Amino acid sequence: MNTARISIKEKFSYGLGDTGCNLVWQTVMLFMAWFYTDVFGLSPAHMGTMFLAVRVLDAVTDVLMGAVADRTRTKYGQFRPYILWFAIPFGVLCCLTFYTPDFGYTGKLIYAYVSYTLLSLVYTAINVPYCAMINNISNDSRERVSLQSWRFALSTLGGLIVSLTALPLVAWLGQGNVQNGYFYTMIVMGCLSIILFFICFGLTKERYTTDIAVNNQSSILDDLKTLLANKDWRILFALNVVNLIAVLFKGGTTLYYVNNIMGRADLGSLLLTTTLASGVLGAMLSPFIFKNIDKVKGFKISMAIEAALLIGMYFVPAGNVAAIFALVIIINIIQLAATPLQWSMLSDIIDAEEKRSGKKLSGIVFSTNLFAIKLGIAIGGALVGYMLAWGDYVGGAAQQTDSALQMIALRFTVVPGVLVALLIVIMSKYSLDDKRLSRLAQDDLPA
Repeated sequence: MNTARISIKEKFSYGLGDTGCNLVWQTVMLFMAWFYTDVFGLSPAHMGTMFLAVRVLDAVTDVLMGAVADRTRTKYGQFRPYILWFAIPFGVLCCLTFYTPDFGYTGKLIYAYVSYTLLSLVYTAINVPYCAMINNISNDSRERVSLQSWRFALSTLGGLIVSLTALPLVAWLGQGNVQNGYFYTMIVMGCLSIILFFICFGLTKERYTTDIAVNNQSSILDDLKTLLANKDWRILFALNVVNLIAVLFKGGTTLYYVNNIMGRADLGSLLLTTTLASGVLGAMLSPFIFKNIDKVKGFKISMAIEAALLIGMYFVPAGNVAAIFALVIIINIIQLAATPLQWSMLSDIIDAEEKRSGKKLSGIVFSTNLFAIKLGIAIGGALVGYMLAWGDYVGGAAQQTDSALQMIALRFTVVPGVLVALLIVIMSKYSLDDKRLSRLAQDDLPA
């Protein structure tokens, strides 16, 4: 197997693509629920239902995009062209999604459905090929972990930019009008994301594209049947659904927790910034922390520690700001250090499946993984809305009921902690550890 050392410049440029994605993705994760209930004016139940409905559509579009990408060949490469083609539509739609039209409630609800759906479709068209192209940049497992580490560090940097600047920009650009503030802020974020996509396209190279003749001999349905027969793929699919529910509970509840539990609205932006800054550190440390540790074992240990810390945070007094911040920092370092391991496992599945069936299914593997992520976000987003409604949360109210406060506290700590612990159980049957990968690599060597 011929391998090429990937330069820091190219790893950095590849990571900038996810910075562009995350300028919008993190806004959705951190502010979308809050924006729709407290700024746009939707009920929590309607907001939750919309999140779920859009993800149903993603079940189709994600897989279709992966299959199309697997069968794409251009002079610019297999996956890179999609970054170029959809950069501008992505930037425009992220602005329109955070625009509040002067409609009645029904008109606003329809607008929210249409704009959020279009944003999700374009995100799929650019993000599926972006994720899949890592297998064409490098064929070395450790180089892929390094690429994923750069990707998630710079992806989290995009989120850090959002958490650090979004609310101040909303206040500054809106001049007292929060609705205008969100719209103008997303114009800034959208333009920046377009520039970053162009850099990513221009400074990366696909080195290991394969003949698509084998892929063209089968249908999308055949490819899906191939994946469904792969036990390790099924495990990672379930893992990502549960993991993203946990992530959304933590991220989507942050402002509710700060405002209502801690009673410190002034700390909202700081806590979000701290969360993401610690994530950048975790992602950059990942190759060093797990350098000599089996990926699967390292992931399980990380999740056990994170789960214990999340559940423990429930018992920390709301007034102990230092302890809450310290726990949030440690939790997010652990989470983002483990994330590159999880994504590199997808590359391992692609390589193992290619040896088994002769098909290189990079696009459809990463697309189904992204669907799992979106499904987790949809379920998590719906549960956020339904649990708020169940706890009698009233958007914008100066005082919340005890049941609403209890629900917010559990959603920020215990519930995601239990879900993270469940990840260890899910991974118990995963087979592609470093020892088996080494055996598979040896099988490729000439006798």
